[in-house]
Amino acid sequence: MGWAILLLLIAAAFGALWASGVRGGLLTAALAVMMLGASGYALQGRPTLAGSPAKGSEGQQVQLLTEARHAFFGNFSADESWLRISEALASHGNTEDAVNILQNAVRRYPADGQLWIGLGNALVDHGHGLTPPAEFAYRRAAALLPAGHPAPRFFHDLALLRSGGGEPAFRDLIALMREHPDASWRPMVGNLVMAIAFDGGGYSRQQR
Repeated sequence: MGWAILLLLIAAAFGALWASGVRGGLLTAALAVMMLGASGYALQGRPTLAGSPAKGSEGQQVQLLTEARHAFFGNFSADESWLRISEALASHGNTEDAVNILQNAVRRYPADGQLWIGLGNALVDHGHGLTPPAEFAYRRAAALLPAGHPAPRFFHDLALLRSGGGEPAFRDLIALMREHPDASWRPMVGNLVMAIAFDGGGYSRQQR
């Protein structure tokens, strides 16, 4: 039953994208990502679990960031307390203090790439989009983490999506998955991009 519903959702999403005027390579890429997301569901989905009530948009966004961060860095890093406090503040709309917490953290630990990513995310929340300070934070994270680490690129793409820059970020997320076919975080990215494809761009619009 779960697979039948999933296939119906994919067909509905494809139809919605077509009706929205999406054509050519982007439509093909969207369909490919839906299939990738479906494969992630096959590997990790748990349809027997009970549902839970939906949270408000701010809580949903912060939960997404937290889950993505854990997918790349694990749940028990040394930075967790700083990041959890910042994310809790952001989830309640207190984005200024969320930024301040992580600004203090990177002053204390300036060589910590994960904290710089967290600061970038907090700055995107506070600025309602990708700002030059957020860009700097993601670039700093990329310079500090091992060469080719996917997290700065992923979170920068996510920030672009949250800022309305859907198509280039969408394409780069697909490329990121293709470059890391065996990565443990790949189903998470696939499910996210599939959700964006289903939404037809509404994810970025709701940030405004």
